[in-house]
Parts: sequence; C-alpha cells; structure tokens
Amino acid sequence: MSDNSSGSGFAFIAGLAVGAIVGGMAGLLFAPEAGDETRKKLQEKSKEVTEDLHDKFDEFKDTVNEALENVKTKVEDVKEKVTKEA
Repeated sequence: MSDNSSGSGFAFIAGLAVGAIVGGMAGLLFAPEAGDETRKKLQEKSKEVTEDLHDKFDEFKDTVNEALENVKTKVEDVKEKVTKEA
C-alpha cells in the first residue's frame, strides 16, 4: 500500500469546505425568513466560508512547503553521504 497522507489531507479539507457550504446554504434556504434576509445571510455565509477555505488552503500550502523542504534536506544529506563514500 502507498502512503497518500498529503492527498487525503487536501481531500479532507475540500470535503469539509463543501460540507460547510452545502449545510449552511440548506439551513438558510429552509429557514422561514423573507427573501431579502435569506439572500443577505447567504451572501454573508458565502463570504465566511470563502475566507475559511482560503485560510485552510494557506495552512495546507504551508504544510506542503514544509514537507518539501524536509525532503530536499534529506536528499541533500543522502547525496552528501553518497559523495563521501564514493
């Protein structure tokens, strides 16, 4: 089996965001309020979800960059070790 932890992290974040959007929209659409109030709440909720999604994506990007730096460091260490042994 392969370790696909970085991909599953992104899938989790994407699923969480989609679930939050769908749940929030459904809750607002079925709420007994006037159309103007519902549209205003939808707009506010969309803005909140978008901001949250941007934050989560930035966190994910930082995690990927950190992992990439760790890999680069390990590759350089192995490269240096192989060069010394040769």
